[in-house]
Amino acid sequence: MSQTETTSKRPSRFTVRVKRQDDPRSAPYFQAFELEYRPNLNVISILQMIAAKPVTTEGKQVAPVAWDCNCLEEVCGACTMVINGKVRQACSCLLDELLAPGRGASGEIVTLEPMSKFPVVRDLFVDRQRMFDNLLKIKAWVPIDGTHARGPGPRETQEAQEERYAISRCMTCGCCLEACPQFTKDNMFRGAQIMAQAMYFNRHDTGKQLKDQRLDVLMGEGGVHDCGNAQNCVKVCPKEIPLTEAIGRAGRQITVHAIKKFFNAGK
Repeated sequence: MSQTETTSKRPSRFTVRVKRQDDPRSAPYFQAFELEYRPNLNVISILQMIAAKPVTTEGKQVAPVAWDCNCLEEVCGACTMVINGKVRQACSCLLDELLAPGRGASGEIVTLEPMSKFPVVRDLFVDRQRMFDNLLKIKAWVPIDGTHARGPGPRETQEAQEERYAISRCMTCGCCLEACPQFTKDNMFRGAQIMAQAMYFNRHDTGKQLKDQRLDVLMGEGGVHDCGNAQNCVKVCPKEIPLTEAIGRAGRQITVHAIKKFFNAGK
């Protein structure tokens, strides 16, 4: 089917339902906006159209919808939201895909909601600070002693490079945590993202100097043992990071680490 034939089957107008919240303490509510269809729109473009003319389907002038975005090319992870019930990046989610035939009874309606596992700041904009705090807790950096030249670092094997590169694609977007049944607003579970990042730095020949400290964190409350192995995380990751493999590797490292700590306790 040609581009022209595909476009001709699209509706001339479509409706966007947005779950809104005026501030962190207020109750959420939905508002609907009717927009003119244009090909090749992404969800960010749709929100920009609403911002240009924030008038609901009831004809009420309202404040523009608040959302977060930055790079617009699925690199920064800031525009994560729940789109038609699925957590994903708004910048890479295309309207033509959402309105494609066979998408269900919703037909010409697009529903946008904020992630439910993070505090809402306003509308679709949430506070993902918890993810960055967890990066600090596992010391997600490569330690160096001073800024002077120290010569070349340790050489890595091709296997180690490929393994770490797969995990390095993480955007700290929050998709894996939104889809995880163990991760909630009020518990200590750290989630797949932080476990994968710990494995990323533990695999680095210099970064592994802090390996034991990272494993101590993952052994504690909210660590690997609280994972229910639902594997939702790997299904929704926009970068196709092998999260379940990283969690399994973390579990093996923790087992060895715990045995060493047990036998070294009296020394």
